[in-house]
Amino acid sequence: MQRVAIIRFPGSNCDEDALRAAARAGTDAYYVWHRDTDLKGADVVVIPGGFSYGDYLRAGAIARFSPALSAVQRHAAEGGPVLGICNGFQILCEAHLLPGALMRNAGLSFVSKPVDVTVENTRTAFTAGYAPGTRLRLPVAHGDGRFVADPETLARLEGEGLVVLRYARAEDANPNGSMHDIAGISNPEGNVVGIMPHPERAAEPALGSEDGAPFFTAMAVPAPTGTAATSTAGTP
Repeated sequence: MQRVAIIRFPGSNCDEDALRAAARAGTDAYYVWHRDTDLKGADVVVIPGGFSYGDYLRAGAIARFSPALSAVQRHAAEGGPVLGICNGFQILCEAHLLPGALMRNAGLSFVSKPVDVTVENTRTAFTAGYAPGTRLRLPVAHGDGRFVADPETLARLEGEGLVVLRYARAEDANPNGSMHDIAGISNPEGNVVGIMPHPERAAEPALGSEDGAPFFTAMAVPAPTGTAATSTAGTP
């Protein structure tokens, strides 16, 4: 059974949801406190959503320096799977485990609603259970979800197929003004993934949807990752 560490920070508010979704998928899921330096034999790490350290300075900026993140960085460098959800995505960018940054929403207001996204990259540690182009309806809840990057980084993300989720274009579903409608990305190896939508809030029938469940069932068994990526949308 795969061991899944859920990192908890002061201000985390989706840690219990992530733990439940991972445990329901058949993993041995447990918490790791932000001051811990030991991931306790984790096979997979999840950095959940919330407002780590109250989002002081900017979202994820303080969490990036926590003792637990040093352990997460070592885990990722060794090829271990890491999933950052919402604030977790922000933390991964601040820690330079993923490129780009998450800025204040274009509308300058907090957005909390279901949105439609498409799965663009199915060759990551967390999206192998989806078919390319699968449409998902997942909740978002963030004030700093606008993905931005310099032109060279955007070209690399698109050219190497590293966009994992994209807000559905036809319905004008982009809730925050993210460049290229990007809702999630991965590193080239596919073991580090950051997404703004919350799959843990759509992972079982009691929540009204199981669209997000494959992110967690992928954690239940070891899965190889590679540098190649399957992209369905191409460069905008």
